[in-house]
Amino acid sequence: MAELLLVRHGQATPFEADTDQLSSLGEVQARRVGAWLAAEGLTPTHVVHGPLVRQRHTAELAAHAAGLPWPIPSVDPRLAEYDGEGLMRVLAPQLAAQSPEVAAWLAQLRQPLPPTERQRAFQGVLEAVAQGWQAGTLTHPTVEPWPMFQARVTAALQDLCTLPSGSRAVVFTSGGVIALVVAHVLQAPPASALALNWRVRNASVTRLSFGRGRVSLDSFNEVGHLPPEERSWR
Repeated sequence: MAELLLVRHGQATPFEADTDQLSSLGEVQARRVGAWLAAEGLTPTHVVHGPLVRQRHTAELAAHAAGLPWPIPSVDPRLAEYDGEGLMRVLAPQLAAQSPEVAAWLAQLRQPLPPTERQRAFQGVLEAVAQGWQAGTLTHPTVEPWPMFQARVTAALQDLCTLPSGSRAVVFTSGGVIALVVAHVLQAPPASALALNWRVRNASVTRLSFGRGRVSLDSFNEVGHLPPEERSWR
């Protein structure tokens, strides 16, 4: 058998001009991952990360914090997150034209809001838009459709699962990718991937084992390596 550890990137900067960066907390979380892997004796034979800055930076900080030589990482573009910015910038206005509730949330997001209220409005819009995006009722030529996202992630998983017995691959990616992989492994309906996505915490670890054509889920969304005050969803 072999092992696959899926690590969500540390906290990013979703409400700033550049959303593809780690926050100061995200950097701390990334280092915690690396230190924990080393303490548990989970030295990777393979390290892979997606193409996004927040994914790569998390891998770099974790490797440094581990204090042990890690393999040179490889980049797999298929491990990029779905186009969340496209959903919010392009598809959300489409849905707002049909839904007064979504229109109200978008109006709130244009105003100065306390962090908790901003998070609530953002999540409300994102969940509603993601449902339409997944169902195919909200589309745009500039936004990657759900079937394409699903196909590239499952293809990446299939390739990872061809690694030889005894391998331990540590993969730094994003919440939507991890949720889709888990739903795929459990043969759950597509809507389950979105439900899982909303629960994947920053810098969490999800473990899979694979071999002989079989992939099994061993754990989901581990955050025991993070102190309670350092745990976050966004």
